[in-house]
Amino acid sequence: MEKQPRLLASQLLLKNRVFEVLLNRVILTWKEIPANKKRVSGSIHHPFKVGFCFPKFLHRGKGESASRPKHLLVYINPYGGKQQGKRIYEQKVAPLFACASISTDVIVTEHANHARDHLRTEAELKQYDGVVCVGGDGMFSEIVHGLVFRAQKDNGVDQNSPEEKLVPCTLRIGIIPAGSTDCICYATVGINDPVTSALHIIVGDSQPMDVCSVHHNNTFLRYSVSLLGYGFYGDVLADSVRKRWMGPARYDFSGFKTFLTHHHYEGVVSFLPATDTLGTPGDQTRCRAGCFICQHDGQLYTEDSPEKCKTAPDVSDSENEGGWGVIRGKFLAINAASMSCACPRSPKGLSPAAHLADGTTDLILVRKCSRFNFLRHLLRHTSKDDQFDMTFVEVHRVRRFRFTPCQNDSELDLRENGKQLFSQICHPAYSSWNCDGEILPHAAIEVGVHCQLIKLFARGIEEQSLFEDLAHPCAL
Repeated sequence: MEKQPRLLASQLLLKNRVFEVLLNRVILTWKEIPANKKRVSGSIHHPFKVGFCFPKFLHRGKGESASRPKHLLVYINPYGGKQQGKRIYEQKVAPLFACASISTDVIVTEHANHARDHLRTEAELKQYDGVVCVGGDGMFSEIVHGLVFRAQKDNGVDQNSPEEKLVPCTLRIGIIPAGSTDCICYATVGINDPVTSALHIIVGDSQPMDVCSVHHNNTFLRYSVSLLGYGFYGDVLADSVRKRWMGPARYDFSGFKTFLTHHHYEGVVSFLPATDTLGTPGDQTRCRAGCFICQHDGQLYTEDSPEKCKTAPDVSDSENEGGWGVIRGKFLAINAASMSCACPRSPKGLSPAAHLADGTTDLILVRKCSRFNFLRHLLRHTSKDDQFDMTFVEVHRVRRFRFTPCQNDSELDLRENGKQLFSQICHPAYSSWNCDGEILPHAAIEVGVHCQLIKLFARGIEEQSLFEDLAHPCAL
């Protein structure tokens, strides 16, 4: 019989007894580990077929770990992806929650931002142990915005101040993937499978995660947890919004069209480098479960440090002013990756060594270059080659950054000659910011990283090779 790849491997501590829990596509097994050994070989007891009932120790009872959820608030997006969210939850997830003695209050969203607005004002959050979203990255973003807003409101924090230190959310967030893009789930679990995600929620896993706040002129715009992209990725999103009738194929079409137009944009990027962290964007150290870099750098960031209080300098030609780096140039793309941004199409992501909870984001600057070289850069997102080993690409691990657009010389000349309309058609003055799949209304923004602001029902990716070889995730 062919050996099934493992989806989850962990150790569970229960009443001073340690159990090893293993999950493959169809079987959940466990065995007790003797106290004098970390791991033992031998037969595995109690085979369990997914979909029937949970072993006794996975039911929460008196005296058991408080990390396991007992009561969850669930939001289902019935319209996202292939409109399968409700079916996925009812057929694959709800039976597992019931077997694990987890009660749920389920809300099927009726319109955009339904979940966000409910969390902001109406939800009685004190009675829940966590919030679960069934949908894609857009649905997850709604949950984050609702919970973070509520936490700041309850604690009197002004979100419009870029320098304000935000209060972390107390409730963990679970992601049941059911969207057209499930980048967040893939980058935090390693696979887009609803059963695997449900099991992470049931066993009470906890993965801290950074959140970026985006401001314009001391006005809060949005939060970002994965990608902020100006230039190429902003143009792709702006074009795809006008082609929703094409479905998921619009992203490929808009990407190809944007690549052919090959627009570049001039601007000034100022950033506060994370000089005291252990990791660097080019060290090839992947963020994994129990990541030492996230633990070390996260603890370092939460300590009082004058570096965090420094404000951005005025735009100048100086390369380094007040601890901030300042770069002016013409860019094809400006990307800030708060995580690897890995997905099935790009297993390594935009920044393979980005970390989930170290209080930083990787600022990737792609300067103006030939169309051929830019294609080489894009193709490296799907290969094993170094993402940043190109002369026109530079990357900085930062705690804050600011971008100010400016018009290039050719644009100014055309405006002076009364050819403004022609200029905008041939080479627009500004791009749009792609903030986790949403377009920002302003090009000039200030971004700050808030270390470990939220927590997920996840543990990070444990063994990447197990998921890379998995072509067909388990299904009930």
